[in-house]
Amino acid sequence: MDAWVVWLIMAAALGVAELFSLGLALGLLAVAAAAAGVSGALGLPVGLQLVVFGATSVAGLVGVRPVVLRHIRQPPSLRSGVAALVGREATTLTEVSRHGGTARIGGEEWTARPYDPDAVIPAGATVDVLAIEGATALIYPRELS
Repeated sequence: MDAWVVWLIMAAALGVAELFSLGLALGLLAVAAAAAGVSGALGLPVGLQLVVFGATSVAGLVGVRPVVLRHIRQPPSLRSGVAALVGREATTLTEVSRHGGTARIGGEEWTARPYDPDAVIPAGATVDVLAIEGATALIYPRELS
């Protein structure tokens, strides 16, 4: 069996192993084995194929892997707009029932409805914002009376 075929079989095996490990190292080694297979198919001797495999492996593991892992491990982006209001504390300005009401969320006055449609939240109650639907905050009281 030609050496380039062995390299391609090894590349496929490493690629499948990467699917189970998800560590990115085996995937980069699979790319290096594929590069060595291509060099073998071009007629380079086995010694140079090993050099291609080694150089490509080192370049991938030292150069590419840290950059990719840094991007994968970035913290989630900050919530902005109305999504940033979900989970915040608010104070009801008027009585809030299924028919409406108002609440102060972060210094702004919002129309509000209780998350539980049967609840009636008195004015001045401290509530949590559970969702935003359009321009209406769905709120839930912190303490049930």
